[in-house]
Amino acid sequence: MSEMTDMVLEDAAEKMDGAVTHARREMATIRTGRASSAFVEKLNVEAYGVMMTLQELATFSVPEARQLIITPHDAANVDPIDKALRNSDLGLSPSNDGRMLRLSFPPLTEERRKDLVKVINGMCEDAKGKIRGFRRAARKDLEDLQNDGGIGEDEIERAENALDDLTRQHEADADEARENKEKDLLEV
Repeated sequence: MSEMTDMVLEDAAEKMDGAVTHARREMATIRTGRASSAFVEKLNVEAYGVMMTLQELATFSVPEARQLIITPHDAANVDPIDKALRNSDLGLSPSNDGRMLRLSFPPLTEERRKDLVKVINGMCEDAKGKIRGFRRAARKDLEDLQNDGGIGEDEIERAENALDDLTRQHEADADEARENKEKDLLEV
């Protein structure tokens, strides 16, 4: 393939990778009933007069499957972190001993698990929609290359086939991420 079609395909692959990565990150924020720092690490906390993520202010440990311990780097941030957790829509009440915070994750109800599976399916479909959008944009770029006369029909056809393979692979990656998260959610 020519350098021009390679560039179009590389750009499309990079964007598709980003869509899958974003979907995986979003799915990681969905609570499975097991403790995970991904659930709270992006939470904004006001510390030192500015907004910072919890990830910047503390370390996390999981001593048990349903418990997360948050240990601030600076003990002065225990109360601001406690306040941010209580004011968030996470539905968790931290236990504060003055040095660290403990979060206990209650088991999920069957109804809630099914609702979360629907949310995850929506995230997967969003990712697949973005992937298809990147494919459309790359196809347009390939058509433009052909119309400019720099690249022959056979070359464009090979590039489009490679683009279709890329699309199928990235959609399969999004489906795999969805299936893994769904399995985690439905596991009791």
